[in-house]
Amino acid sequence: MNSVPEGSAAAGPGRTAPGTSASVTPFPAASPVAGAHAPSSGTGPESPRVKTSLQILRSLDSGPRGLVEARAEERLARYGENVLPAWRPVPWPRRFVRSLRDPFTSVLLCLGLVSAAVSAWGTACVILALVAVSCLLRSTEEHRADRSTAALRELVATTATVVRRSSADAPPRERDVPVADLVPGDVIRLGPGDLVPADVQVLRAGGLTVHQSALTGESAPVAKHPLDAPDPALARAGPFAQPQLCFQGSSVTSGSGTAVIVATGGRTRFAAAHDGRARQRGASAFDRSVQGISWTLIRFMLLTPPLVLMANAALRGRGLETLPFAVAVAVGLTPEMLPVIVTTALARGAARLARTSGVIVKRLPALHDLGAVDVLCLDKTGTLTEDRPVVEEATDGSDAPDPEVLRWAALSALWTLQLAELPAPDALDEAVLDAAEEAGPGETAVAYEGVAALPFDPVRRVATAVLRRPGRLGVHTLVTKGAVEAVLERCAMDGDERERLLALADRKAESGLRLLAVARADRPARAGAYTPADERGLTFVGLVALRDVPAPSAADALGVLARRGITVKVLTGDHPGTAARACEDLGLRTGAGAGAGTDTAGGYGDVVTAELVDTLSDAELARVADRATVFARCTPAHKARIVSALRSAGRTTGFLGDGVNDLPALHAADVGICPRNAVDVAREAADVVLAEKDLTAIDRAVLAGRHSSGNIATYLRITLSSNLGNVIAMLTAGLMLPFLPMLPAQVLVQNLCFDAAQLAFAFDRPAAAALRRPSVLRSRDFLRFITGFGLLNAAADLATFGVLALALHNAAGTDGEAAFHAGWFTENLLTQALVMVLLRTGRSAAERRAGGPLRAAAAGLAVVGVLLPLTPLGPLLGMSALPPLYYLLLGSVLGLYAVGLTAARRRYERRHASGVEPERGVREGGTEH
Repeated sequence: MNSVPEGSAAAGPGRTAPGTSASVTPFPAASPVAGAHAPSSGTGPESPRVKTSLQILRSLDSGPRGLVEARAEERLARYGENVLPAWRPVPWPRRFVRSLRDPFTSVLLCLGLVSAAVSAWGTACVILALVAVSCLLRSTEEHRADRSTAALRELVATTATVVRRSSADAPPRERDVPVADLVPGDVIRLGPGDLVPADVQVLRAGGLTVHQSALTGESAPVAKHPLDAPDPALARAGPFAQPQLCFQGSSVTSGSGTAVIVATGGRTRFAAAHDGRARQRGASAFDRSVQGISWTLIRFMLLTPPLVLMANAALRGRGLETLPFAVAVAVGLTPEMLPVIVTTALARGAARLARTSGVIVKRLPALHDLGAVDVLCLDKTGTLTEDRPVVEEATDGSDAPDPEVLRWAALSALWTLQLAELPAPDALDEAVLDAAEEAGPGETAVAYEGVAALPFDPVRRVATAVLRRPGRLGVHTLVTKGAVEAVLERCAMDGDERERLLALADRKAESGLRLLAVARADRPARAGAYTPADERGLTFVGLVALRDVPAPSAADALGVLARRGITVKVLTGDHPGTAARACEDLGLRTGAGAGAGTDTAGGYGDVVTAELVDTLSDAELARVADRATVFARCTPAHKARIVSALRSAGRTTGFLGDGVNDLPALHAADVGICPRNAVDVAREAADVVLAEKDLTAIDRAVLAGRHSSGNIATYLRITLSSNLGNVIAMLTAGLMLPFLPMLPAQVLVQNLCFDAAQLAFAFDRPAAAALRRPSVLRSRDFLRFITGFGLLNAAADLATFGVLALALHNAAGTDGEAAFHAGWFTENLLTQALVMVLLRTGRSAAERRAGGPLRAAAAGLAVVGVLLPLTPLGPLLGMSALPPLYYLLLGSVLGLYAVGLTAARRRYERRHASGVEPERGVREGGTEH
C-alpha cells in the first residue's frame, strides 16, 4: 500500500500524525478486566496503553491459547454483550409526553385547564383535543423516523474469528462467533478486510496495517505491531499513535495479526461518542424561532384576561361572570392550530423526502432548520471530489514529461498489490495502474517477475517491490514509491539536489497536486528476505502528480445551492493547495476575503489554515469564518470550533459528515447531516440521513424544509394578524356595548370553524419566491406584520358595528343581541376567509390561484359563516337571522377591506422585495417570506 497524505509534497506539510489530532472528544482509555478485579482506569504507568503483550495477557487473566468457554460465558454475563450503547428507542408514551415541552403546546394545555376551571367545557374539550392531536402526530412521526434509522445500523462486523478452549486442558480452536459474544480477554484473529470488533492489543502481527479514519480522519493506513518491551515514550502518546492498540470501528488494510480484546461494548473508544455530554446541543434555529414568537404571544395572552376583567369591572360593573369571556378572548388570540400545523407540515415534508429521495429526517424540527440553513459546511473528499484521483502528469527530475516514471510506478503498484496480498489497491495505486493502462503497451508487466514486496506503512511512507527484469539474470530491481521526502531520503544524491527536488515538489503541491516520488536500484540477486534496510542508495526516477476528480454533480449542485442563498464552507484536513485547486475546479471561489492574516499564516491566498485558527479568539474566528470559504489542515476540533463560530455569528449552519471524527461538528451544527453509509455513531448523531453523500440530495432536503417552513410562516402571518384584529375589535366592543359582543359558545364555534379551515395551510404549495432563500421564523418580522394587518382587520370589524347599527336600528332587547352576535359571527368568518386567500404567500396572480387547498377551505369557511346563523343550530348558539340589508352593507365593507388588504400586501411585498435590511436578514440566518 502506498497511500500518502493528500496534497503531501515532501514531508506532507500539514499532515497530522496518527493519533495526535484524532481525538477530539476526550475518549476514555480502554478498560480491561483482570479476572474478578475492577477495570483499570486506563491511566498511569499500569495503564494498558503501556503494557507489553505478556503484561496485558496477565492483567486480563488470559493467554495466547484464548479463554475457556466457561470463563467467556461468565464474563459475558458480567460485562454484557459487545454492542454499541446505541440510543435506546424512546418509548412511545414517553415521546408523547415529551411533545408537551413545545411552548405553544404547553400554553394551550394551560388554557384548556383554565377553561375547564371556569366551566367552559366546550372550549376546554376542543383545546385539549388539539393538544392531543399535536402530540400524537409529532410522536408518531418521530417514532417512524427512529425505526427507519434503526434499520441502518449495519456497519459493525457481525462475526469474528476467536480462539477458545472447551476446557483448561483442551487444545485451542478457532471458530467464528457473533461479535456481540466477545468479551475482554478473548484472543481473535485479524486478516485483510476485517473490521476490528472491539478495542484490542496486538499480540502478533505480519505486515498489519489498519485504516482508522472513521475514528481519526487520517486517510493513510497505520502500521500495527506488538509491544514486546516497555516503552515509556508511549505513555505520552495519544491512544491512536500507539502501534500495539487497535480500536473498534477500524478495518484491517493489509497483513494479519492476533490480538487480545481489552474493552467491549460501552467501554470502547468508538462507543465514547455516545457520551451524553457529547450529544448536548444548543437551541436549534427552529427552537429559537418558535420560542421567540411563542413568548411574544404568551405575554399578550397573559395580559388579556386581567385587562378584560378590569375594564368590564370598571366601565360596566361586571364581575367574575366575564371570566369565561376573558378566557375565550385569550384563546382567540392563540394560534391553537400551530402545533398541529407545524407537525403536519413537517411530517408531510419528511414523509415525502423519505419516499422520493430516501432521506430520513430523524428530528422533525430539523426539517425547518434545513430550510433556514444559509451555511453548509462539508469536507472535500467524497462530496466535492470523488475518492478517485487521476494522474495529471509524470515528470523526471528536471520536470520534463517522462513516461518511464509512470511505468516504474505502475510496476511497483502492481507487484506490491500481488505479493503483499492486499485486498485491493488504494486510490493512488489504482489511479497509477489506470493511467499506465491508458498510456498503451510498453514493456508489459508480464515480462517482469515479482520477487518480494515491502508494503506501504505510515512510518516509512514508502512501498517497495522487488522485481526480476527480463534479460537481467542475477539482478534484482528495487522500485520504491511514496511520499516525496521519504523517497528522497533513500536516494543517493547531494543535499543541493535534494533541496531542489523538494522545492519542485512543494510548488506542485501548492498548485493542488498530490505527489508520489519514484526511485529504483539494482541489487545482486539473493535468496534472503528483503527488509526496509535495503531501501537505501536508490536512484531518483521522477514524480507522479495526481489530482482529485470533481464529483460529476458537484459543480451543478454548488451553483444551485448558491442560487438558493446557501454559502458552502469547505472544512478539510488536506493540504491548502489541494483544497484550493479542487474548489477552483468546481467554480467555488476561495478568494472570499478571509483577511490579510490568512495569507501570512497559510501562504495559500484566502485558504485559512488550522495554524491561523489556533491563533484566533472566538470573536475573531467568527469574523474570519463568515468571510472565508476554505479551511485546510483542520482537525475534528477545528471543524467543530468553526461551525460553532458561524452559529455564534447568527448563521444557521448545516454540517455534512460521515465519521466518528465528525461527531463534534455534527453536534455543533444546527442540522447534522450524514450519508446512509456513515459510521453508526454518526448516523445516531445526525438529524438527517441521506441516501448517499451527494449535494443534490441536500438540495432536495433543503427545498422540502423551505416548503414546510413557508407553509408554517404563511399560517402564522395570516392567523396571528386575523386573531389580533378580532381581539382588538372584541375588546373594544366589550367596552362599548351593554352586553358581551360574543358569547363564549359562539367564540368556540368560530374558532373551531377557523381551525378546521387552517389545516389547509399544511397542504399548501408555497410560491417559488419562498423557496429561493433561507427561511426562518423571526419574531420581529411577525410582530410588524401582524400589527399592521391586525389593525386593518380590526378596522373592518369596527366598521361592521356601524353596518349592524344601520341594519338593526329597529331591533331591541334579546332579538337585537342575537342579531348582533349573528352579524359579527358571519363577518368574522368572511373576513378570515378573505385573509386566507389574499394574504397567502405568493406575489403573482398565478401563484395565488395555485393555492387549491386554501381556496377550497376559505370557500367552505365563508359558506359556514353565511349559512350557520340561518340553520336550526343558530338559535341554539344565541344567533338569529339577519335582514337582507345587512348582507348588502356587509358586502360593501368586505369590498373596501379587500381593496385595503390588497394595497397593504403590495406595499409590504414591494418593501420586502426592495431588500430592506437585507444584511440583517442574512446575518440572522434567513430572510423573510
